[in-house]
Amino acid sequence: MIELKNVYKSYVMGKNAVENINLTVNDGEIFGFLGPNGAGKTTTIKMITGILKPTSGKILISGKDIENESIQAKKNFGYIPDNPNMFLKLKGIEYLNFIADVYDLLPAYRKQKIEQLSEKFEMINNLSSKISDYSHGMRQKIFIMGVLLHEPQNWIMDEPMTGLDPKGSYLLKELMREHANKGNAVFFSTHILEVAEKICDKIGIINNGKLVAVRKCR
Repeated sequence: MIELKNVYKSYVMGKNAVENINLTVNDGEIFGFLGPNGAGKTTTIKMITGILKPTSGKILISGKDIENESIQAKKNFGYIPDNPNMFLKLKGIEYLNFIADVYDLLPAYRKQKIEQLSEKFEMINNLSSKISDYSHGMRQKIFIMGVLLHEPQNWIMDEPMTGLDPKGSYLLKELMREHANKGNAVFFSTHILEVAEKICDKIGIINNGKLVAVRKCR
């Protein structure tokens, strides 16, 4: 479960980038976060993941406060950023092993999980290459694999389907539904209403930093 309670984010001159956001992503639910560019989607996601500190308000991940219980909260989610251009000097397999080390995954388990995910995302033949040599879509895949590696309860994704080929996009949608059906929460941003309506249980629309609507899709 992901909960935002009266969350504000103010920058210079007192301007609110995000203003009084209240929303809950329940376990077993896919929540689509929609809005035009500059609406506040990425700022909100960066606050949820602890990258940015809210000016005021509270954010809970599986009941853990992202500010006051940050380590415990961060163990309960996996995050896919909007920009996959990170860790470029690492090979794909080095990145996945780095993530496995962060979450203390046992060698036998991580090997099995990496093999399964590499097959699903058709990345087996690319793991020995540097991420800098990957296409945008391949970089997106390797970061998605990193999120799935430790099987977090909550998935938080910023425009996760950008750059994916149709097969990869379809697979991610299937995995999102499978994850939610197991009683977990999925929160992702997009600017495409059609995509959100097809796969989400609930959508929220943000504009000029304000959550202007929340409605069920199913």
